[in-house]
Amino acid sequence: MNLTDKIFVAGHRGMVGSAILRELQRRGYRNLLLRTHSELDLTDQQAVRRFFLTEKPDYVFLAAAKVGGIVANDKAPADFMYENMMLEMNVIHEAWRSGVRKLLFLGSSCIYPRLAPQPMPEGCLLTSSLEKTNEAYALAKISGLKYCEYLNRQYGTDFISVMPTNLYGPNDNYHPEHSHVLPALIRRFHEAKEQGLDEVVCWGDGSPLREFLYVDDLADLCLFLMENYSGNETVNAGTGKELSIKELTQMVAEVVGYRGRILWDTSRPNGTPRKLLDVSKATALGWTYKTELPEGIALAYHDFLTNPMRAER
Repeated sequence: MNLTDKIFVAGHRGMVGSAILRELQRRGYRNLLLRTHSELDLTDQQAVRRFFLTEKPDYVFLAAAKVGGIVANDKAPADFMYENMMLEMNVIHEAWRSGVRKLLFLGSSCIYPRLAPQPMPEGCLLTSSLEKTNEAYALAKISGLKYCEYLNRQYGTDFISVMPTNLYGPNDNYHPEHSHVLPALIRRFHEAKEQGLDEVVCWGDGSPLREFLYVDDLADLCLFLMENYSGNETVNAGTGKELSIKELTQMVAEVVGYRGRILWDTSRPNGTPRKLLDVSKATALGWTYKTELPEGIALAYHDFLTNPMRAER
């Protein structure tokens, strides 16, 4: 990409999109196309078509998505499938129609089977059943990456996809019910410390193993792939390291400064028992992550403390 190319960052106000935007600006890109949801509803096919016909972007980062944790996915699977399918199909299709040079589609590691081999290689996609708690979201994301693949095969486009592991960092969602595990823990331990609570109850038994990637590292990979990768198969984005949810809660409590007891509600779901990505493909291309988890949690906690909207999100 040249610094003068017109680049559309779809979802620039979300955690991933805002990280990509920061990285583009840091590297000197200034011809950036940005639209809020009120300015451009990506689920509206005609509005998206008009946007691409008028603006004619050269490159697209598709980071827009309806996202949420286990509770949100379980309560509203139809909403998660419909909104994600509509927005990604509209953007990818109109990018092809308008002649976009290259598009990068952001997915999620939940696309892989619930009991996939560990660590999960890109090639295990669609080899067995998905985790039921986020199946609707996963199916939408699989459809998006497959549509990119089919356009490449049929029309010779250069549309690629990246599948990140669990993400965290600036501009995360700290809602007590709708957030993912790490930001939810940050909020829970912070409020427990502020209220002087003796104990905090966490969901499940703490045994599931998870991998976490700082969102600015993902943004660095996205720009790296735009410059260095073309292909139909997705690229995993992660650290190649995992820890138990129990270990994560202890780490977050230490960063936040909470000294009380941590209890486990085993009546609540654990989710997928293990999710570790095989990142050998990204490593072979010449990329690796930079931010270790304790440092990243400290940066995320600072964002939580300085985010004026955290109570409403």
